[in-house]
Amino acid sequence: MSQIITLSLLNAPLTSAVRTALAGRRDQDALSDLLFLERWELAPIPGAAAALRVSQIRRANPTLAAAVRAEIAAAARATAPQAQPRVLGA
Repeated sequence: MSQIITLSLLNAPLTSAVRTALAGRRDQDALSDLLFLERWELAPIPGAAAALRVSQIRRANPTLAAAVRAEIAAAARATAPQAQPRVLGA
């Protein structure tokens, strides 16, 4: 059962930008491309084929790609450990 839940989570959009873009659409190719874009922004995959695919998705959807990038960057900043202020002379 947990494997089924894990697999369904892999097919779920992580960002509100992609969720909004996919709202009401049943296009499997669009879902696949936009999920690939999200995962790429989180952890780029090495290789020319992956780089070409993400480049084509970004070129076709520049506003959406920028929104995904910004949302992931904001989430990373929000979860990053905060530096403790240093007290000089201590």
